[in-house]
Amino acid sequence: VDAICISYQQARENQVIDPLILIPIFICDFLCIHPFNDGNGRLSRLLTTLLLYQSGFIVGKYISMEQKIEKSKDTYYDVLEKASNSWRDRKNDYVPFIKYFLGIVLNCYRDFETRLGSVDFKSTPYEIVRKAVGDTLGVFTKMQILELCPSLGSSSVEAALKRLKEEGIIFRLGSGRSTTYIRNHNQ
Repeated sequence: VDAICISYQQARENQVIDPLILIPIFICDFLCIHPFNDGNGRLSRLLTTLLLYQSGFIVGKYISMEQKIEKSKDTYYDVLEKASNSWRDRKNDYVPFIKYFLGIVLNCYRDFETRLGSVDFKSTPYEIVRKAVGDTLGVFTKMQILELCPSLGSSSVEAALKRLKEEGIIFRLGSGRSTTYIRNHNQ
């Protein structure tokens, strides 16, 4: 693991290889080494997000790359197997894993762009949350509203939900971590 970390850092400092190529190579190497008995996949996804942040790609802050990978788990394992074939002999081909990785990153940015496109930056936080609530079906959580309103912080969403509840626009169900909301369809 030390060797791939050193190689990765040197390549980053030399700026010879674009980070969007370098990161999946590092992650593939990490997964081939398989340093732990359990949790290597989960750790690799955390490392992916961290390395992307360090390289200026912050989409993982707003869109879960881990969920995208989970939804395409079969493809993930197929490309990882192809990319790791003959890895110990240093004859492996990283290209399938790189293409998959780039597809996931692109998909995340497209989702982020869609979410931002639905945000009216001239509206107040209350108006933004009210619109997001109006677009929901059934029961929803504060986290779901936060995902629909990437320009807002948690406290702004909480304040807007509280006001919507006080105005009778939504009902609060439960309390604490299990709190959910539902629209008042009579409003």
